[in-house]
Amino acid sequence: MTDKTQRAIDRRSVLKGVGAIGATALIGTPYVARAQANSIRIGVPTILSGRVAILGESSRAALEMAAREFNEAGGLNGREVEMIFRDTKAAPDEAARVTRELVNSEDCGIIIDAEASTGAFAVQEVVRQLGVLCLHTNSETSSLTADPKIRSETAFRCARQGIHDAVAGGLYASEISKAENKRRWMSASPDYAYGRDNTAQFMEYLQLYDDQVEVIDQAWPKIFEPDYTTYVTRILQQKPDALYSALWGGDLVAFIEQSNLYGLFGGNTSFFSGSLADPPILSAITQVPAGLHSVFRYDPEYPETEANKTFAETYKSDAGYYPTNWAWQTYTAMQFVVEALRRAGGDADAKTLAGEIAGMEIDVPFATDGKVKMREDDHTLINYPVAWGVTKSDPAGMTNWVAGDWSEILAQEKEWKQRQGYL
Repeated sequence: MTDKTQRAIDRRSVLKGVGAIGATALIGTPYVARAQANSIRIGVPTILSGRVAILGESSRAALEMAAREFNEAGGLNGREVEMIFRDTKAAPDEAARVTRELVNSEDCGIIIDAEASTGAFAVQEVVRQLGVLCLHTNSETSSLTADPKIRSETAFRCARQGIHDAVAGGLYASEISKAENKRRWMSASPDYAYGRDNTAQFMEYLQLYDDQVEVIDQAWPKIFEPDYTTYVTRILQQKPDALYSALWGGDLVAFIEQSNLYGLFGGNTSFFSGSLADPPILSAITQVPAGLHSVFRYDPEYPETEANKTFAETYKSDAGYYPTNWAWQTYTAMQFVVEALRRAGGDADAKTLAGEIAGMEIDVPFATDGKVKMREDDHTLINYPVAWGVTKSDPAGMTNWVAGDWSEILAQEKEWKQRQGYL
């Protein structure tokens, strides 16, 4: 079996979700760079085994693509980048251990953390202690960069985050609820911190923009739930006007497939998802119902530019499937690192590179205006796509994208930070 085949997504083995595991306390000593080697070594802790391996596999494919592009263009002053991957097995304590190993044993002065949220907090503690440059690429939990007690001067988040999606999603859904009189809502989201927090924020902003919305019931299936019949039946009995779900990966695929059997999407209940619009997820569903709403994850046809199409097809030729949300975020992180190295003249000192990245704006193929920015004050990504669209069945995909309003998102985010005590 070829490496490409091993990394290709089997339609029936797409993600099954990830459990929340408590991070361990960590100790370490500051990283001291050794004499300059020929290559610039970048360590990547990520999930490469188990039910959520596609998170790490798609992130790895994006990094290998970005590294190849950089190296084939001549590198920097004759130096190439070398990616060192380590499997964290979706365990925060393992993420901390391999990150420390990458820095201390593999001489990686730069960490691209392609971990899920639980592992990202463990990695954050290690890089804060060791003082290396770190870009988190997959954690969507807002507090990772919003909470000043957690921040590090050399750590950044190059990924979407929950509060941004909640504001954009609440505004988008409220316009539909008012126009179509869909005021009775339910939710069906995974029963752990991410699912509950994501759902609470979505409902908060939906009700902010439409105070006639009523949440009549909430269902909380466990992660890896094999049978959603009870929840689907409950939804059919309640007959809500609309349903929101933070289910993701294989759990979302299973929920939609079982809902199809009961005709849930053939009635009057509109469906809103925080994770559906990822090409591998859509391709894993036997029959994608038309008209389901989802926030942007990645779409080869949005934005409709040659740069985005080229990125999608190049990635697919390498990985065997179209990019995931994790892929574009991780690829973007590499672009920030490369640009910082260029501006610093090849100096790989963490504080020097962090100073370059803070406030940096770069060109990327998948932003609606062609650029994303690393915000200086809290080291988090902004101006990425926060559009919402609807599913089409043949071929399965997304259409009718509605771009989010970043001025409104940033205004609401500031108020949210004040309420949380982050400002």
